[in-house]
Amino acid sequence: MKFAKRLTRLPPYLFVQIDALKEQVIKEGRDVIDMGVGDPDEPTPRFIIEAMVKALKDAGNHQYPTNKGLAVFREAIARWTRSRFGVSLDPGSEILPLIGSKEGIAHLPLAFVNPGDRVLIPDPGYPPYRTGTILAGGIPAAVPLLARNKFLPDLESLSRKRVKKAKLFFLNYPNNPTAAVADLKFFRELVRFALRNRVPICHDAAYSEIAFDRLKVPSFLQVPGAKEVGIEFHSLSKTFNMTGWRVGWVCGNREMIGALAKVKSNIDSGVFQATQMAGILALQHPGGHLTRMLRIYQSRRDLIVQALRGAGWPLEPPKATFYLWAPIPRGRTSKEVAALLLREGGIVATPGVGFGSHGEGYVRFSLSVPTPRLREAARRIQRLSIWPRPSSD
Repeated sequence: MKFAKRLTRLPPYLFVQIDALKEQVIKEGRDVIDMGVGDPDEPTPRFIIEAMVKALKDAGNHQYPTNKGLAVFREAIARWTRSRFGVSLDPGSEILPLIGSKEGIAHLPLAFVNPGDRVLIPDPGYPPYRTGTILAGGIPAAVPLLARNKFLPDLESLSRKRVKKAKLFFLNYPNNPTAAVADLKFFRELVRFALRNRVPICHDAAYSEIAFDRLKVPSFLQVPGAKEVGIEFHSLSKTFNMTGWRVGWVCGNREMIGALAKVKSNIDSGVFQATQMAGILALQHPGGHLTRMLRIYQSRRDLIVQALRGAGWPLEPPKATFYLWAPIPRGRTSKEVAALLLREGGIVATPGVGFGSHGEGYVRFSLSVPTPRLREAARRIQRLSIWPRPSSD
């Protein structure tokens, strides 16, 4: 049996490899704490579940949804975006509901990329930026995210020739995996860069609401001219503990959204209407739930940062997301350190190289683990000798 060549270009999905090693350790009788995948452990808020139950009882929601999504859902997204970011959107042409933002991100290159075209991909970065490009026949062009630049791309260093050939530029702030944040100054530079080089921007803002110490991160679309050059992806997954519900949206440039809508109309049948109805309630009442979740994540962040620092890891507390991007000692690879954490500590962490070659030198810890288990993880971390411990002098 012969398969398409594009499948051979796909890297092994990162978490499949991790799960295999995890399963092996569990078979050996070890207790494993999984800090690898970023999947919220807290349940979806009850008021959202109740809205879903009500919508499920409406037989009108049992049929095919419209590909554009319910008008009332798009209007709710527009109201939330205006309230949260001060950005006005046309619900009819500048918003498209998605079966989770991952789906839209992976399908977008099909609307823009011809075989051999280049797409600028952050490195390290969320794997679907790369795999979506490959499946469309494109060539991922890595844009390094380096600690010395606070994990922001150095726009000035991108060669003119390289950028002029790019069909899309994927970015993601707050960032997975590095937890870096971008401010409006950077987004203004990004809009100027996009206008100057005629490269469309695809900004993934799935973690926009997971920020700490009273930080409110901005939207790329807040910058004047942003809608001329790009789109922004959002999701209910991380904000409302709805990863399994598969609902998000893309907003911004109407031509880009129209192109993605055309692709999707030939591939899927839209977001389940009952899920959209529940999403409306989520967007209308984010306050109490989000306040509680941020308090939980911030306390977990502080717990693990303290444990890592006490064990010698040079680490600053992240300002956003529920990830810790932790540097490892020189002379060790991220896969080696991840394996050591699992074998000796029973802790699953994600090797940084799985997010791209520039992720080497780091491992990622997820805080989406019940707090009692994180306390146990903290105790185990303190016993491990991965970094030289601080002097007691």
